[in-house]
Amino acid sequence: MQTASTNICERMGHSQELSEFKHGTMIGCHLCNKSIRELSLILNIPWSTVSGIIKKWNQLGKTS
Repeated sequence: MQTASTNICERMGHSQELSEFKHGTMIGCHLCNKSIRELSLILNIPWSTVSGIIKKWNQLGKTS
């Protein structure tokens, strides 16, 4: 039997964290002038996730 919190997360579409490799791939593509929308489509990752990672990298200089 699943707990209520697990069931809610599954219904809301939460998944595991992205690997450092995916983070690096996003930053590399961003440096090659790919837009956030293009990155989202290419990597099949939500736009908001890509945007957050790019913002974090721009502000802090790191992705983790």
